[in-house]
Amino acid sequence: MSYTVSAIALTAFVVVGCYMLFNGSGQQFNIGDFLETTSPYMWANLGIASCIGFSVIGAAWGIFITGTSVLGAGVRAPRITTKNLISIIFCEVVAIYGLIMAIVFSAKVTPAALIFTRENVYTGHCLFWAGLTVGFSNLFCGVCVGVTGATAAISDAADSSLFVKILVIEIFGSVLGLFGLIVGLLMAAKAGEFS
Repeated sequence: MSYTVSAIALTAFVVVGCYMLFNGSGQQFNIGDFLETTSPYMWANLGIASCIGFSVIGAAWGIFITGTSVLGAGVRAPRITTKNLISIIFCEVVAIYGLIMAIVFSAKVTPAALIFTRENVYTGHCLFWAGLTVGFSNLFCGVCVGVTGATAAISDAADSSLFVKILVIEIFGSVLGLFGLIVGLLMAAKAGEFS
């Protein structure tokens, strides 16, 4: 379904572009003009929304994967339910990373007059890409931690000596979100406040 929607959107984009190009209005099909005339505040706010949105989706997805396995394996071995809550906490940390970064990014969005200076455009695009970077890294981190947490729960139900070994692997997976947070900080550090 997703590939079909993407293919339809790409085909429509190419058809409209070719139609405009071959009918003498190709100069209106200008992506650079769109990027120059679009408000940098919109790009910054889209980055902040992406940061929070994708991080929360990753955390929810990870909690869903881990939670179902903990409850399912807990039927066979009820002793694992409290011990495996650590996996759900690791998934929740992913959402907290996104929330922290969104607060850091929003501090750069100050109420100012809408002026298209080079610095404002740079800040807007920088916050947009930093937000996407943090959001997607936390999305993938949440899924990674969720799958590993599910494996930890099922393995713990079968053999309790495997829990600590798999928990170490889960910690390595959760570091992916921290890496995204650090990269987002580095990307946003060069961006100044809106002036």
